[in-house]
Amino acid sequence: MSGQAPGQTNLRAWGLLLPAVAWTAAFFVVPLAIMAAHSFWQRVGGKIVTDLSLANYQSFFAKSFLLESLVNSIEVSLIVTVISVLLAYPLAWILVERVSPRWQRLALILAILPFWTSYVVRSYSWLLVLSEGGILSNFLLDMGITAEPVSFANNRGATVVGFVHFFVMLLTLTIYANLVQLPKNYARAAADLGAGPLRSFVYVTLPLTLPGIMVGAFLTFVLCIGDYITPQILGGNRELLLPQTIMMQIARRSDFPMASALAMILMLCVTLAYIACARWLRIERL
Repeated sequence: MSGQAPGQTNLRAWGLLLPAVAWTAAFFVVPLAIMAAHSFWQRVGGKIVTDLSLANYQSFFAKSFLLESLVNSIEVSLIVTVISVLLAYPLAWILVERVSPRWQRLALILAILPFWTSYVVRSYSWLLVLSEGGILSNFLLDMGITAEPVSFANNRGATVVGFVHFFVMLLTLTIYANLVQLPKNYARAAADLGAGPLRSFVYVTLPLTLPGIMVGAFLTFVLCIGDYITPQILGGNRELLLPQTIMMQIARRSDFPMASALAMILMLCVTLAYIACARWLRIERL
């Protein structure tokens, strides 16, 4: 490589990069551009009118149930993210600080076992636990706590439980990767300066692991806000999230332009979350 001219080096680099660029363009950029174009079309009288218009976006703000579905998605995603962080951080800390290095690999394997099971299967498993006549309801009946079967499914709480069960392990892995790289000398130095375990954690460990928390939280938020399966299975149709609303536009009305507009709005929310996360991480590095 050192004997090659700069032009040859750049040409070789572009040659290696070209397959990835072509793949991204074919399966991400082009479909996204087509969807963006469709979002400015309209479905009128069962036909797609290709005249450019903002009618779909105006309908989104005019129809309360569409706007409410976006608000529900953001609320659920934020709740799931916060709960997952609060559960994942102690678990990751225990893996690093209380589990010996020789057993950490086994513990990590056990932590990622839920990823080996189908996402749909996990959601239906929670439905069997939370539904009326399910495991939890029968347990309460057997203990005499309730006199009749109780259903904990088909609501926001069930959706949150299903999401947290999956994302808490994802966050555990990202936080663990950050914690395990933290030199032990930092905590020892804080102790030498008179800081107790709590102050050492608050002022040393937590700030240094915030990047890992933010990355995991961002991934959790993005995957959660765009998920359709868990809300559909566990949440029912009592409280629609935006992915469910998008599917309803396609399945029930065949309104692909409106579905495209809703998808673009969802993409905008994800983009804003990414910008906020990237900006925060950039500020932290300064």
